[in-house]
Amino acid sequence: MEKLRDFSQIVAQASRGELVFPTSVNAALRLQLALADPDCELDDVIRKVLAEPVLAARTVALANAAVFNRSGTPVTSVRAAVQRVGYRNLYSMTAAMVVRQFGARIRDPQLRAQAEQLWRHTAHVAALAHVVARKLTASDADTALFAGIVHEAGGFYLLSRADEMPGLLDDPADWMGAAMEIISREMMKKLAIPEPVSQAIVSLRGATLTPPPLGLRDTLLIAKRLAPVSSPLAGEQDNPSLDGFLDDNALVEQMLRESADEAASMSAALLV
Repeated sequence: MEKLRDFSQIVAQASRGELVFPTSVNAALRLQLALADPDCELDDVIRKVLAEPVLAARTVALANAAVFNRSGTPVTSVRAAVQRVGYRNLYSMTAAMVVRQFGARIRDPQLRAQAEQLWRHTAHVAALAHVVARKLTASDADTALFAGIVHEAGGFYLLSRADEMPGLLDDPADWMGAAMEIISREMMKKLAIPEPVSQAIVSLRGATLTPPPLGLRDTLLIAKRLAPVSSPLAGEQDNPSLDGFLDDNALVEQMLRESADEAASMSAALLV
């Protein structure tokens, strides 16, 4: 009964938009708001990045990651890093930092291990989505990368709350359905995720693929299915069959190869 009451409280808080965020993400959220402003000046963005040492370090690290450093030429300043990755990808990084913070503050060893697995899954899905969008679904690759980074925000949030409320996630039936949808939707609002991306993410759970695979949701579904690290929070309904969609084994192997280095470098660059 106590666990059910705890879970009901979390869902009620999410429904009211009262999600509990770590105080350490304030700098990232401020940067997100600035980047969402179409009149935002480069110098203002750089000042906000430099105001938080971890954010500054991660910005430079991301600019030197394989996904953004095709030439192999390193950058060593925040200004050069921001110019290389661009506002759109910097926005993605700040959202990823927020998501990672939920896992970073977990104390329980088992839950922390799940959070680490969930982050590895997230990094692979983001990298694969970037490749799948280019090669298969004719979607915008940068949007797919961003969606992959934030698509498990609700899962990270639940893991962080389970650290405060032991046994919260023992029964998947409590949180696999409508409750998870509510929490995911509110996380998307809190992170100011654009509506098309939010809709694709919220509709993932229990979704099926229909030929031909098109659009952002299908891109994410395929990336999640191909990811070599599974989500520790996935149910059977979260693994749609790819039979008839990816019969070209050579294409699958190519996408896995191309995404592997990107996933590793992105995971290291965004580690907080």
